[in-house]
Amino acid sequence: GRDKATVKRLQLYRTKSVKRDRDGKIIEGKGDLTNNTPEAGAGRTQPNRKWFGNTRVVEQKQLETFREEMAKVSSDPYAVLLKQRKLPTALFTDITGKELQGTKLGLLQNETFEDTFSKKHWRKRPKIVAEGIAALAKSALEQSDGFEEKEFQRRSSVGANGEFKDMTSDVVFDKGQSKRIWGELHKVVDSSDVILQVLDARDPMGTRCLWLESHIKRECPHKHVVLILNKADLVPQWVAAAWLNLLSKDFPTVAFHSSITNSYGKGTLINLLRQFGKLHADRKSISCGLVGYPNVGKSS
Repeated sequence: GRDKATVKRLQLYRTKSVKRDRDGKIIEGKGDLTNNTPEAGAGRTQPNRKWFGNTRVVEQKQLETFREEMAKVSSDPYAVLLKQRKLPTALFTDITGKELQGTKLGLLQNETFEDTFSKKHWRKRPKIVAEGIAALAKSALEQSDGFEEKEFQRRSSVGANGEFKDMTSDVVFDKGQSKRIWGELHKVVDSSDVILQVLDARDPMGTRCLWLESHIKRECPHKHVVLILNKADLVPQWVAAAWLNLLSKDFPTVAFHSSITNSYGKGTLINLLRQFGKLHADRKSISCGLVGYPNVGKSS
């Protein structure tokens, strides 16, 4: 005998969506799939708005108000926007100027659709350095001679007696040029929720990395940056207070002094990290990364 599955399959083969007469015309209402009468026990699903829960509709006035509030929050260093990753920030972010270059939103501003894909598209003529191999070899030889001459002038200087002597280059200028150091820096930034940038109170702007701050604002806006004004005991009190007022306009700043007997700034920094920990309530702990120039006091 046939099993249940075989019987169902054979019945499916006999099922016809439409029924035709002898002339081949479709007879209305005679097909197996054209009957509007529901089967016994068949029900209808009640429509629910939760089916469309992932969609959001925003009016223009609400969007403008939200953009204004977002601009105020982004300019305030002590205000934090919660659940940034759940918001379509790309829809209400103004991108102008140099930020248009190399971004997806600024694609049509760089190259229009007509210039790229239409029948009137055109391509820029490439800049050819030389017309032939001989001219290319000649220009390369001239460039190598000029480079050697400039390198010789850079490495040597005239002494008191008019003789050439090798110029002693400071070791400090060779620091920070290794790709390994930059790789470690990006590892710290990627693996940290809060980035502590240590500054020297004697020269805060000289030990401050503005490129790193702009990189975090542009690529990692969900990460927090805290400036630590270390060695605050080596400058007058009014100088440290003035630097605190100036740096606090960009990021939260803490004056710090490490000492066995008389140290300050430790409690303020721990309380600030606890506040950041409350923002990430879904995690048990947050990770902090220390960055800074050499000899600014990162180990302390």
